[in-house]
Amino acid sequence: MKMSVILGKKQIVLASLVTILGIAVYLNYVFTDTGNFDLLTASQTSSSETENYGEAQLTGAEPVEGTADETTAETTAETENDYFTSARLERRKARDEAIETLAQTLGAEEMTDDEKELAAEKALAVSAQIESENKIETLVKAKGFAECLAYVDADSARVIVRTDGLTAETANQIKNIIIEETGLSAENVSVGEVGLEE
Repeated sequence: MKMSVILGKKQIVLASLVTILGIAVYLNYVFTDTGNFDLLTASQTSSSETENYGEAQLTGAEPVEGTADETTAETTAETENDYFTSARLERRKARDEAIETLAQTLGAEEMTDDEKELAAEKALAVSAQIESENKIETLVKAKGFAECLAYVDADSARVIVRTDGLTAETANQIKNIIIEETGLSAENVSVGEVGLEE
């Protein structure tokens, strides 16, 4: 009789952990969603826009000044946004796969209690990493960066920001945010940038 009560409590705890993990994934999705951006649609649109056969060309006229620079700046900004968008999508996909695997593991009946506890601990770790990434991204964006992407795992953290130039002082401020949030040592924290090309 006592054994069934203990198993019931463990199952409730495991179900709670899976629910918490699901909520963390949802929050990650909500906070990192930058809009309704569909990579397939965007690539189809850009390829169809560049294939204008029979387009009229002006000949014998002088080129308009500033047009090439503006086009280059727009293309660079689109490339950077594509980088952050695709990186977020890849991170979300990897996390969703990990969470699905953990949920299946927790639901497997042939596992021992120790294996289920280990899977539950991993689920909590993934949830904590997602929460840390969201907090770090929010705090770094509050420093004035338009785009920020954080990757946190058990022994390291990486942050990538979009900026014209990352100064040592700003990089140290970002590192301090990461260290405070994760508790990692400075040598396990890195800050990178995706800069604007001119």
